Amino acid sequence: MKKEERAGIIIRELEKLYPHAECMLKYSGIPERLVVATILSAQTTDTAVNKVTPALWKRYPTILDLSLADRSQVEKILKTIGLFRNKTGFIIKAAGFMAENGLPDTISELVKIPGVGRKTANVIMGEIFGKPAITVDTHVKRLSGRLGLSTNADPEKIEQDLKRIIPEVEQTLFCHRLITHGRQVCKARKPLCRICSLKSICPDFERGSP
Repeated sequence: MKKEERAGIIIRELEKLYPHAECMLKYSGIPERLVVATILSAQTTDTAVNKVTPALWKRYPTILDLSLADRSQVEKILKTIGLFRNKTGFIIKAAGFMAENGLPDTISELVKIPGVGRKTANVIMGEIFGKPAITVDTHVKRLSGRLGLSTNADPEKIEQDLKRIIPEVEQTLFCHRLITHGRQVCKARKPLCRICSLKSICPDFERGSP
């Protein structure tokens, strides 16, 4: 089966399974807050981030307020999430960048924001600007390999592989749905292969792995 054909089947099945899939990070519709939340989500669950950001927004309601924040006070708010000290530095610098320059609408400009890599930039492109975007997080990376959509391990190469076989109009929602499937069924350690509706086209299931 060609990758394009497999991708089409996966797109249709995920749409049936998760018709309402969306970005799980809470940001109150304020674009700059999504940048901050996505930076915080690195190596941390969205649930954990959503638990700390309400206190962060309450203490620093505008991005300018956050850019002027005392680092130790921000660390107290973020102390329950992984790498909180490094992330504190990044979000304060990112807030300063956005307070001065606004929020860019291209990948090349977004990655200039401190703490923003291609994953975060693609989240912003798809969620805020409504542009085609492939967000390669740990779930998209894992499932792209298991489902035979990419043989690469490098996130940027996976992004390019998926862009070639996922229609632009489907890309953002496809990633949301693939992430949801990774959380609920195709888990990292104990995937629920027997109940997975994609098992008939899954190369890993055919090989008897994972």
